[in-house]
Amino acid sequence: MGTAEQVGQYKRLQPFVEIMDSTLRDGEQTSGVSFLPHEKLIIARMLLGDLNVDRIEVASAKVSEGEKEAVSMICRYAAKVDMLSRVEVLGFIDGGQSIDWIDSCGCKTVNLLAKGSLRHCQEQLKKTPEEHIEDIIEAVKYARQKQMTVNLYLEDWSNGMKESPFYVYQVMDALCDIGIRRFMLPDTLGIMNPLQCIEYFRKMMKRYPDTHFDFHAHNDYDLAVSNSLAAALSGAKGLHVTVNGLGERCGNAPLSSVQVILKDQFNAKTNIREDKLNDISRLVESYSGIAVAPNQPIIGDNVFTQVAGVHADGDKKNGLYQNALVPERFGRRREYDLGKNSGKANIAKNLEELGLELTPEQTKKVTQRITELGDKKERVTKDDLPFIVSDVLKHDAPEDKVKLVSYVVSTAYGLKPGANIKVEINGQAYEASATGDGQYDAFVKSLRYIYKKYLNRTFPILENYAVTIPPGGRTDALVQTVITWNDNGKILRTRGLDADQTEAAIKATFKMLNIFENEQKEVF
Repeated sequence: MGTAEQVGQYKRLQPFVEIMDSTLRDGEQTSGVSFLPHEKLIIARMLLGDLNVDRIEVASAKVSEGEKEAVSMICRYAAKVDMLSRVEVLGFIDGGQSIDWIDSCGCKTVNLLAKGSLRHCQEQLKKTPEEHIEDIIEAVKYARQKQMTVNLYLEDWSNGMKESPFYVYQVMDALCDIGIRRFMLPDTLGIMNPLQCIEYFRKMMKRYPDTHFDFHAHNDYDLAVSNSLAAALSGAKGLHVTVNGLGERCGNAPLSSVQVILKDQFNAKTNIREDKLNDISRLVESYSGIAVAPNQPIIGDNVFTQVAGVHADGDKKNGLYQNALVPERFGRRREYDLGKNSGKANIAKNLEELGLELTPEQTKKVTQRITELGDKKERVTKDDLPFIVSDVLKHDAPEDKVKLVSYVVSTAYGLKPGANIKVEINGQAYEASATGDGQYDAFVKSLRYIYKKYLNRTFPILENYAVTIPPGGRTDALVQTVITWNDNGKILRTRGLDADQTEAAIKATFKMLNIFENEQKEVF
């Protein structure tokens, strides 16, 4: 049967695929990751209860007393909610010690680790295949005497199929009828590609058609998801995953990606509640300290954010830039980011969500302002938009009588900051320069010089200067400067908004100057 025909059959049959999450065991082998017992319990509860994963592998036997405490806590919880059969622990072929440890924690399912390649058997264990098989059989018998369910890992199975398939078949022939519930086939070193995965699984399925096989992928070649789907397509009844793709070296197959490809590309059924995928991702991200990449499919911060204006325009026209991965499916929502590529469509979409109505000319000015911020490599969000709208419309008000034509501020080591400015007041241009204690101080002194020399006037005294981040805004996008002025006892506060602190202060100053100029006109 060809691959295309297999895909078609998959879509017709709509098979069920078990999902086993190994975040608390294999995922914890990520460099620098160690979950506390109560963190393991909280993650386990969310995996089993909210997300509805079929099974969870929560630890390796005999690691530590802290690990034993964590496994016991999880098993007590699982027993109370009738989910104990869904909790599993990795055990070893060690004369029954692992099985005793797992049993003492209250767990009833052991995932025994055996060797799936001749090289591992001979060079690591220093045993013949026959000796190793006998040890496995004794361990399985011992676990079953304790009324435990036994699953079996064939470690390094992918290399076993590549280099010593006769050994894999020898082990399987000896073990397939002794009461092992699942045979779990790992690509331990992440060396397979999907075509090899299909080939190897076909051989296993042909030789052992009634056996339950799981596939356990590693991501060394960035093929863990592809290989997992190839295994499912070829007859694997279970797939192993971790939240956020945690795992040793390059990690394991990410739960979220495996889930959506199973459903969307192969029409397979799982028990996963997709609207909880983002929640479990954030929880594990927090506890592990390993950040999710912003562009990680399904769970990344940016994957449901449109930046290009043409995409926002297309979304308005019958969802032209959307696929089956709609954010609402995962408990999220689509956002329209604001930057130099946004265009009017993105701006309009965000304004609509905020309930703000602008004229075409006003929208154009806001778009120009956001483009300016984008050129400075600043990220603007919807939360920043109301402040930008307010600032732009006030700053560009037609009644402005005092306008900043150009300016240069400078700072040099060993020299006082300086400013050179050119302003227009009631249609007349003036220039001046000054030094000060800071760039903004030099700028204000230049202004005061112009007002005193050319207009024979002063303007209000600066009483307070406060710099903040706009509420709900992003620190890397906007700075808000609020300046309090005293004009002969009359208190006036003006606000400026910009990515640059000095520019924000200058904007606040010119707002004050225009108020001051209008009052002067009214007097005369």
